[in-house]
Amino acid sequence: MNLYLKQTGQNNDKTIIFLHGGGIAGWMWDKQLEAFKDYHCIVPDLPEHGKSIEIKPFTIQGAAEMIVDIIRSQAHGGKAHLVGISLGAQIIVQILSTAPEVVDHALISGTLVHTIPHTETFLKLLDYLIKAYEPVKDTDFFIKANMRMYNMPKSLFNEFKESTRLIRPNSLNRILKENMLFKLPAGLEKAEAPVLVMAGEKDYQIIKESARDLTNVLPNSKAYTALKVGHLWNIESPELFNSVLRSWINDKTLPDGVEPLSF
Repeated sequence: MNLYLKQTGQNNDKTIIFLHGGGIAGWMWDKQLEAFKDYHCIVPDLPEHGKSIEIKPFTIQGAAEMIVDIIRSQAHGGKAHLVGISLGAQIIVQILSTAPEVVDHALISGTLVHTIPHTETFLKLLDYLIKAYEPVKDTDFFIKANMRMYNMPKSLFNEFKESTRLIRPNSLNRILKENMLFKLPAGLEKAEAPVLVMAGEKDYQIIKESARDLTNVLPNSKAYTALKVGHLWNIESPELFNSVLRSWINDKTLPDGVEPLSF
């Protein structure tokens, strides 16, 4: 089975591929598709998410291989700008380590590359939390609480609820473990593509520490903070996100609203 893809602007010269975060789907990039009509845009639903829910099992390495195949077969010139947040950003890091030649520019944000401390204890706790989460995950109350945590507009309730409903507990277990246990892969020092490593100002400290580690190993990278926003800032502040992305892939000065990430 092939990943579900939404594509726009197929006749434009340059390709951008947008990779969504864990537990949601490609709809999180709708505001970006509106703003980048002058590009060929590809938005996959990742394995065990959205309209790719039946493609199993999810692994970061396996998803990265699928995206590389899509770039080679469908991106113009066999190369693409890659954009990802959270789980999607981790997949881009994996691609940078194994197939850097397919990447033009990359923007990654909220990229966890620190293994959570006390892994054994954490995995036991994670298993317990998933069991506790199962009976409440599809309730409107719980979904609205999650949306408030990420400062999502109420207009996205139906999309968020459907994405949540589709993911079964065993899939969620796999996705969370892949996300939480992801570490810097070997070979990143050979990736020559320009990489913008971002974190929302309100993002977790471990994300900012991960940004530092990424810029230490990626030879052509910069780390910046998006001011006054959190983890899913492409939804929270789409105008800022779109401005940053367009500036980055066009090798322009980054706009107001971001500043170098201080470590």
